[in-house]
Amino acid sequence: MKELASQTFVIVKRIVEWDRQIYKETEYSLLLFEDRVISHHHQFLLRDVFDMSFKPMSGKYGFLYLHTNQGVFAYQVLTHPQAFIDTFKSLKKS
Repeated sequence: MKELASQTFVIVKRIVEWDRQIYKETEYSLLLFEDRVISHHHQFLLRDVFDMSFKPMSGKYGFLYLHTNQGVFAYQVLTHPQAFIDTFKSLKKS
């Protein structure tokens, strides 16, 4: 199956050592296919994803929300996901 769109997201992990705190960012991709959306931990059939929305935050992050039949899943993104959302919405219309 061909990937139609991808959106990079990050997971920030706080590591506390004896004398300091470190924040480690790990990048992953959210992949959109004709029939599903896949992340590193989840896979949603397109029919189970009702909507996607984006909320910009102060600083360098924003949140991409997937509204699914299993609840709302938030993905922390560094770039605006408008192209990803538009591709999803055009798939849902067809």
